[in-house]
Amino acid sequence: MSIRVAVIGGGRNCEHEVSLASALSVEEALRHNDYQVVRLTVDRAGVWRDAELRPIGLAGAVRVLGTCDVVVPMLHGPHGEDGTLAALCDLAQLPYVGSGLRTGALAMDKWVTKLVAQAIGIAVAPGVLLTRSTASSYAFTGPVVVKPVAAGSSHGVSLIEDEAGLASALKAALELDERVLVEKQIRGREVDVAVLARPDGTRVVAPALEIVLHQGIFDQHVKYDGSADLRVPADLAEADRKALEAAAVAMYDALGCAGVARIDFFLTADGPVLNEVNTVPGFTAQSQVPKMFAAGGTSYPDLVDLLVRDALSLATVQQEA
Repeated sequence: MSIRVAVIGGGRNCEHEVSLASALSVEEALRHNDYQVVRLTVDRAGVWRDAELRPIGLAGAVRVLGTCDVVVPMLHGPHGEDGTLAALCDLAQLPYVGSGLRTGALAMDKWVTKLVAQAIGIAVAPGVLLTRSTASSYAFTGPVVVKPVAAGSSHGVSLIEDEAGLASALKAALELDERVLVEKQIRGREVDVAVLARPDGTRVVAPALEIVLHQGIFDQHVKYDGSADLRVPADLAEADRKALEAAAVAMYDALGCAGVARIDFFLTADGPVLNEVNTVPGFTAQSQVPKMFAAGGTSYPDLVDLLVRDALSLATVQQEA
């Protein structure tokens, strides 16, 4: 009998469309591997819908999830990646792919992630945390990067090189989150590292990917307009590769990640500087993490299959413990 897998996409946040694309790609890969797939969608209003997009509510969704062997949560951003969906699966005692509640909440909060990185000796960009009540008191020292503390897909992220653009950037970021991070711009190579934990405790690190930009930063527009040059494997000196991989695994373990996570860095003359951690990264076949694993010899369908089987194996081990 084939394994029944629930794939959840959508979400009540600005990453709704990206999440739908990831979920559809995962669903296709699972069907390629002969899994029985059950599609669930959370619409923009937060309403759970079945495969025919009929509203079934949370109670209906839990009933559907209860008929499945394992869940693949593909909700990027708040109300999903932040541990919300992992908590639902935990309460329903359902095996699921990816990190748990605590990890999702920590990694989604860019300010807390910086504190964790600093505590284990990984460099971060100097920055300050602002709210609506404190934003007006910020003294511009530019150039800076303004970003919501808990939003993804580079929504609300702006590079501000002169004070005239600061107010509008803060306003845009505060529309997405009640807290905003203002960081000194770090000049260095943008390199992403993907880490995968196996049930036996080993860590698999995929070939690193470099984002090469002609100008500006890797913001929402550049991320999806195809203008960025994604180079994988990144052309790195051996010492830099080892330093990035060590920092990525250290962050993965410090946050308590599970499944696959993408850890983003700036590679500077002084070494890696952490940018952010994504516990539910974009997951179409053309997304960064699948590209990295493909460069290491693991195809997209095989990567999805591996994640599902590992989640089931880990659940079995936990039940027997």
